[in-house]
Amino acid sequence: MSRPVLVTGLGLVSCAGEGIEAHLAALEAGAAPRTDTQTFAPYCVHPAPSIAWDGQIPKRSDQRQMEAWQRLGVYAAGLALDSAGVKGDAALKQALHLVVAAGGGERDYAVDGAILTGLRDAADPGAYLNERLQNDLRPTLFLAQLSNLLAGNIAIVHGVTGASRTFMGEEAAGVDALRIAQARVAAGQIDAILVGGSYSAERPDVLVVHEMGGYLARAPYHPVFERGTRIDAPAGFILGSCAAFLMLESEAHAAARGAQALARLDRVASDRAPRIPGSVAHSLDVLWAQAGLASPDRVLSGASGVAPITAEEQDAIARLAPGADVRALGDVIGHGLEIVAPFGAALAAGLVAAGSAREVAVTTVGHRRGEGVLRLTQA
Repeated sequence: MSRPVLVTGLGLVSCAGEGIEAHLAALEAGAAPRTDTQTFAPYCVHPAPSIAWDGQIPKRSDQRQMEAWQRLGVYAAGLALDSAGVKGDAALKQALHLVVAAGGGERDYAVDGAILTGLRDAADPGAYLNERLQNDLRPTLFLAQLSNLLAGNIAIVHGVTGASRTFMGEEAAGVDALRIAQARVAAGQIDAILVGGSYSAERPDVLVVHEMGGYLARAPYHPVFERGTRIDAPAGFILGSCAAFLMLESEAHAAARGAQALARLDRVASDRAPRIPGSVAHSLDVLWAQAGLASPDRVLSGASGVAPITAEEQDAIARLAPGADVRALGDVIGHGLEIVAPFGAALAAGLVAAGSAREVAVTTVGHRRGEGVLRLTQA
C-alpha cells in the first residue's frame, strides 16, 4: 500500500524572514543572505530575523523558559499549522503526530571556558577532563536540553498531542525525520503528521565545536559552491539560525477537510556512505534512482561548503540533472544541520505550489556522514 503524501502546510523562519513568500523571494533574488560578521568574528553567522513571538507563542512565561532554538521551532510549527488551516482544530491536533529533528540546547559557557583553560596546563588532560565533567556540570543540563524538549513545547503551546518522536544527529537526522514521516503516511499507518525542526547558530558553543572539527568558513560570506575553489574563499559552512515545519497528510485526509495541496512529497531516500573519494557521487546515483527522480527542473542542494565533498556533490548534480536550475540552500538561509532537509523540502513545496517548478529534487550531503535525496512534485 502506498498512498500519495501531500504537503498542506509550511512554516519557515530564517535570516530571509518568515513564511514561504519571503523565502521564495530570497531564493529567486539570488542576493547574498543577511550575515552578522561582528558578534563572533572572525566567523560570520546568518542570524534569525526580528520576530514578534507573541504571534505564535502567546504566553510570555512560555517564551522565557525556552532557549532561542526552541522558540524558533515552536514559532515555525505554529506557522505551519496556520498555513494548513488546522490551528484552531483542537480535535485534529490532539491526534496529530509529530516528528522533530534538532540538536541539543546551549551549554554552560562558564564551565566550558574553565575546562578548556585548565586543559592547557593539566599534567594528565584525560583525567582532568573526566574529573571536571563529573564535578562541574549541572546534572540536569544536558537532560533538559534534548530535542524532545522542542517536541514537548510544541505540544504545550500548540496542543499537538499525538505520538511524537525526535531525532538528533546533524544533517542525517532531518532526512530520516522526513523519510519516516512520509513513509508512515504513505503506508496508511497515520493520516497526518507535523515534521520539522530548528537550529540556533548564534551560540559560541556550536561555533567552537565546529571550528575544532575544521568545518567553519571564516568571514566574509562567499557562495557555497565557490568555497574551497579560491584562496580567498575558504571551504566550510556558515551556520544559520532557522526553523522549518511541514504538515503532511494523506490525499484522502486532506480532501475530507478541504485542504489545499501545495505539493506531493513522493519519496525520501537516505544513505550513510564513508567519506572517501567517489563515495558521495555513488551514493547520490543510488539515492536519485530510489527517489524516482526523472528530470527535475529545479534542484535545491543542501551542500555545506565543506571540501572536497561539496565539489563532488556539485559534479554529481550536474550529471544527474543536466539543465536544471541548481541552487544551494546555504546561499539563502545558511547551514542549519538537522534542518537542511526539512527546509529544502518546504522550499521545494513552495516552488511547486507557486507554479515555478514541476519536479524538484532536494539533496542533503552531511558534512561528516549521511546523505539524502527527496522528490517533490505537483499535487
